[in-house]
Amino acid sequence: MYYMVLLVIDDLNIYPNVLDAWDSAKVPGITILESTGMGNLRRGSIRDDIPMLPSISELFRSREHRHRTIFSVVEGEEMVDRLIGITEEILGDLNRPNTGVLFVLPVSRVVGFQGARERAQAGKSSKT
Repeated sequence: MYYMVLLVIDDLNIYPNVLDAWDSAKVPGITILESTGMGNLRRGSIRDDIPMLPSISELFRSREHRHRTIFSVVEGEEMVDRLIGITEEILGDLNRPNTGVLFVLPVSRVVGFQGARERAQAGKSSKT
């Protein structure tokens, strides 16, 4: 069975480590999105008032809070468990506040997964 593993990471400094770990685990087709939560919108931490040529002081006056959402479709519960384990090795216990949220969805049908897997393998063999 296939599963979509989605991870929302709070700390932008750590997410490259998670990407490297997922890549080392041979996760095919990792997608990365910039994201933010509704709570940040309500607190006003998303800025849409930045001028075309802002000064440094204007940029630091109000800090935006962004996340990274990474996801991939993987095959089998063993891979899901592996991803949860390596993710928590890097981020710590995801049940703690301000670490991230990981969730898994069953995927009833996948088209094109073999191509993503082959591209991932080709990229790995060209690096070695």
